[in-house]
Amino acid sequence: MKKIVLLGASGSIGSQTIDVIVSHPEEFDLVAFSVGHNINKVHEILEKFPMIQHIGVADEKDAIELKKQYASIEFYFGDKGLCQLANLDGYDTFISAIVGFRGLEPLLEAIKKVKYIALANKESLVAGGPLIKKALNDYNVMLLPIDSEHSAILQCLQGNNISEIDRLIVTASGGSFRDKTRAELTNVTKEQALKHPNWKMGGRITIDSATMANKGFEVIEAHYLFDIPFDKIEVVIHSESVVHSLVQYRDHSVIAQMGSADMKIPIQYALSYPRRLKMYGDKPFNFMDYPELHFQIPDFERFPLLALAYEVGKKGGNLGAIMNGADEEAVSLFLEDKIKFLEIEDYVIQAVRQCRFIENPSLEELIASDLDSREFVRQMYEARETVK
Repeated sequence: MKKIVLLGASGSIGSQTIDVIVSHPEEFDLVAFSVGHNINKVHEILEKFPMIQHIGVADEKDAIELKKQYASIEFYFGDKGLCQLANLDGYDTFISAIVGFRGLEPLLEAIKKVKYIALANKESLVAGGPLIKKALNDYNVMLLPIDSEHSAILQCLQGNNISEIDRLIVTASGGSFRDKTRAELTNVTKEQALKHPNWKMGGRITIDSATMANKGFEVIEAHYLFDIPFDKIEVVIHSESVVHSLVQYRDHSVIAQMGSADMKIPIQYALSYPRRLKMYGDKPFNFMDYPELHFQIPDFERFPLLALAYEVGKKGGNLGAIMNGADEEAVSLFLEDKIKFLEIEDYVIQAVRQCRFIENPSLEELIASDLDSREFVRQMYEARETVK
């Protein structure tokens, strides 16, 4: 039985991870978890796992209040609390389902403690890929992807040799505005952007899907997960989200992984790897529901953040941390109705162009780069507001 620490239990991936664990009590045991501000989720999870002794929350005041209700449980808070959960003894599988750069430090701490990492926090690899790869090698830890695209690639690689790969083909839905021209994006609203046609996801990742920044981050993630150069990683827009990714080998054979747009499938595969467990509570995929499948090459001028991600990934250094931090901050401004949709791209591009580049950053320098890029975006916004 795998003993699991789950960060981000109240989000979309975290909630579906709980469902997978509950469906297979003979396979998995949740021993600790974190949530953000959704304290109701703490009570819900404790009803299912009453023996849990370690829980993290965002705010200290929530930790204090919860301690009054659950005296036998140890509560942690803030980013420090995430690292404390990662450093617990007595577990072997760490799941990072939190969003953003803040997942990097607890991930590096967890690598020192466990055998398996199941990763849904792509921002960690985008910002700190070389540090994570070194830590995985130093501690002989297996990293398994939860993102549907990278899970698909992992499944397509089974029984094959990575040296025989010709290219990885990462599919993209195209997001909420995939059929709109740039001219039509001028005045789109937050509400429109959050209506993803295929997937149910959190706010930031849904907006990143619409700008294709998320797909760019997934290209960088694929590079570090599978040790494939960027010129062998391609993106294809596939509006049905049935083919989750493909691998083409040097003999021109192409292997694809297909299935429903259901994140429980890659979550469960990451937890049970290399076995496949029965999936409960989900309708099996039916080919007849999709008599046609469509594919098209993305236009880099239409999606400049996808183009930028390739540039950032190839140059490396601290640029991943800068791009991710700027994107997090710009998306927040958009979700707060402070900037327009297309301005997200401008803020991120300017941050990557103007923030200080560091070729071989330490963890401390990556943390500083993340903070600097966020401050750059805030100052850029304030300067534009002053001009108005």
